[in-house]
Amino acid sequence: MQFPKIGILGGGQLGKMLVLDGARLDLPLYILDQEISFPAGRVNRLFMEGDFTEYGDVLAFGREMDIITIEIEKVNIDALFELESMGKIVHPNPRALEIIRDKGKQKQFFVNQGLPTSSFSLVENLQEWEAAAARDNRPYPVVQKLRSGGYDGRGVSILHSPEAIKSKWLSGPSVMEELVDIHKEIAVIAARNAQGQVLTYEPVEMVFDPEANLVDMLFCPAAISEQHKKEAADIAAKLIKSLDICGLLAVEFFIDATGTLLINEVAPRPHNSGHHTIESCATSQFQQHLRGILNWPLGDVTNLHPAAMVNLLGEPGYQGPVYYQGIEKVLEIPQAYIHLYGKEETKPSRKMGHITVLGNSAQEAIGKAKSIQERIKVISIT
Repeated sequence: MQFPKIGILGGGQLGKMLVLDGARLDLPLYILDQEISFPAGRVNRLFMEGDFTEYGDVLAFGREMDIITIEIEKVNIDALFELESMGKIVHPNPRALEIIRDKGKQKQFFVNQGLPTSSFSLVENLQEWEAAAARDNRPYPVVQKLRSGGYDGRGVSILHSPEAIKSKWLSGPSVMEELVDIHKEIAVIAARNAQGQVLTYEPVEMVFDPEANLVDMLFCPAAISEQHKKEAADIAAKLIKSLDICGLLAVEFFIDATGTLLINEVAPRPHNSGHHTIESCATSQFQQHLRGILNWPLGDVTNLHPAAMVNLLGEPGYQGPVYYQGIEKVLEIPQAYIHLYGKEETKPSRKMGHITVLGNSAQEAIGKAKSIQERIKVISIT
């Protein structure tokens, strides 16, 4: 069988893990990103240097491919539309990507589909928000999210009072969301191929670092009701079908204090909330994404082992060549799987890797994960 040439826009850790999984089937996976020193460049000889935000670079790269996919949303969409018009297969399709990478359009799409999400309004700038807040007597606190450009905890600000706005306001068109009284945060990854087959992974529960606003740890199975599991899976399946996405769609949810399930946001690619699937599931999220974009039968999504995952974040106060302090202590823990991304420089709160641990129960896995967090630190010693 001759496999199609697959081009991935983005050479970060997600691109690296796609390449590693694709190598098992000897898939011809090509990467486009600015420097071969990036994580995917360390494992993939088919790395092309270029800027995935530039029309010309994406078009030239995509012309040589049969299928184009992404590991990051911030890519040149105009080039993807042009490639699609040339007969290239593009996943996720650029229409869905256009909706998803604009948080305002994303929220409006949820509403149009009759799906639950927190109440919100859209504003262009601070003056527009202050006028609307005064006119409608808007309650505080409120969550400001930039409509574009935010990722990994950036582009989000919680405004606790009108007085706090001047110092905490983020410049740019924004979604202003009601601050949800969050009881739990969960995520579901849905997969789909062009034949219309849809599968969903078991929900994971996420614990966030309040300072970095990033996932500190997640575990599976989530400690939620069967009704919440079914509802979340049904919503994720409806979203991936209504957006006509092939590959993966990660859907993050809040469960509020009243038990109501609310969509937070979505991502049309492999996702941090699915890293545990490499060791704990019959099919990893990375293989599943490749199956989806190739229109192959989707893999078994059974969660074979309770698992927990911790992100390895750069420690506060350290910036420079990375040093993993205590890694040998983690290697003493049974069923602990270390994934270092290959980023040469650490920065505070930068994602440098992750570690997945398996256990006989979620609580056992969580205990191991907490022990790991005490043993390893990502620092710089120069």
